[in-house]
Amino acid sequence: MSRSNQSDTEGSKSPSGSDFLQLDVGQAPPGGRTEWLAGRLRAAIADGTLPVGSRLPASRVLAAELRVSRGLVTEAYQRLAETGQVSGRGRGGTVVVAAPPPAAAPSRAPERGGLVDALRAVPCRIDLSPGVPDLTAFPRTAWLQAERRVLASLTPADFGYGNPQGTPALREAVVGWLARNRGIRADPDEVVVVAGVAQALALLTHVLREKGVHRVAVEDPGSLGARQQLEYGRLETVPVPVDEAGLDVAALRASGAGAVLLTPAHQFPTGVVLDGERRRDLLGWAAAGGLVIEDDYDAEHRYDRAPVPALRALLPEGVCYAGSVSKLLAPALRLGWLLVPPRLRDAVTAAKRYADLGNPVLAQLVLARLMDSGELERHLRHVRRRHRRRRDAMLGAVAELLPGARVHGAAAGLHLMVTFDGAGFEDTDLASAALALGVKTHPLSWHRIRPGPPGLILGYAAGSTGEIEEGIAALATALSSVAAPAETGRKVFPERRQPPGGSRVVRG
Repeated sequence: MSRSNQSDTEGSKSPSGSDFLQLDVGQAPPGGRTEWLAGRLRAAIADGTLPVGSRLPASRVLAAELRVSRGLVTEAYQRLAETGQVSGRGRGGTVVVAAPPPAAAPSRAPERGGLVDALRAVPCRIDLSPGVPDLTAFPRTAWLQAERRVLASLTPADFGYGNPQGTPALREAVVGWLARNRGIRADPDEVVVVAGVAQALALLTHVLREKGVHRVAVEDPGSLGARQQLEYGRLETVPVPVDEAGLDVAALRASGAGAVLLTPAHQFPTGVVLDGERRRDLLGWAAAGGLVIEDDYDAEHRYDRAPVPALRALLPEGVCYAGSVSKLLAPALRLGWLLVPPRLRDAVTAAKRYADLGNPVLAQLVLARLMDSGELERHLRHVRRRHRRRRDAMLGAVAELLPGARVHGAAAGLHLMVTFDGAGFEDTDLASAALALGVKTHPLSWHRIRPGPPGLILGYAAGSTGEIEEGIAALATALSSVAAPAETGRKVFPERRQPPGGSRVVRG
């Protein structure tokens, strides 16, 4: 596309001129010029010709160049604004703010894991994806100060290859952190430093397969990413139902699996806590030879309930415990820890050695200093207050704008699960419609193995309260488009509207 006629007097990224998008109004069908123009602009946004952040020509300029009325161009721009793809910004012009999803985006195709990665790359106005922390809250000043102190204390020998199991300083700091925050008593020799929980699972899949374990039970619904990590390691995953008391241990026993992966403190995605009776039953299963892989997902982020002890604190010899700072600081750090029973420790350490020779030493030492100084706990208190405000904003918006929705898991974590019991639509269609309006979510069906009611998983940590409220409003619009009765095409669940008080909340 030629840019020879682009105006550069205002420093705009957008094209203008008679060859803008090489439009030829003669191609428009009779009486359909407005939709033709809107469609051409929509297609250019979708294929990246007009990227997010680019500015459309002023309506009067484009109208003159196409030799059409200004009202026709204004109406085409308005249609894109109504679907959330452009936004009028006064003197700043009309700016592209969101691209529609790829045709294959939220889908139930077998390659759903790749689609999750693809979804992360899709531009949007508001990101309500689960698992995204408040990246703006990263404690840059504290990290830099700790890094300077660490660098000042290092000797030349410290810049060599480190211990594949992790630096002694971080393993000791992790032991202290877990004792203070999760009630776990451990020895530094029990800790293996890993590149997040994903690598912890990768190491365990290798070790379990070598030891003859080929079937691992997983929660259903449960994390799609964790399940695919196990399957990538050539383990068979067996779904075990989750209800309001957590994992169904009777179904686990019947599954014949030799190990189980679960999130007992704050189940993903439902938010339920594994109750006392189920915990005792599970620990009995582990004591009889089963292996529990405990992903302590979101355990630090609690709002409306007292913390529950980690399973690792109750049965160290039967539980592999995995945690990280991805949701507390940032996923980009790729820092986590894995505690394994003595019978697996040498094998896991060897797998870590052959995987990457160990995590980068400098980042480990900086994290250790943040833990030992109390700075990490101060940061946790800060983000917990911020997250609670954002959770409350999302709860209020869902209650007001999504009547009939049922909210799960509000007591802790960084996301809510919203279900629409008895609804006659696919949640992938709802997620696609929301993405077309510039709002990212995860359809619940992505994280199911067996069928269940449609729903969404909505993260609230990454956006401001205003963005959250705007995002839920867009979801209400998307819901209207996919769930409206055929005879009217407008109302959403009119027969299921609740009395004042809005959506039902299950505080898990």
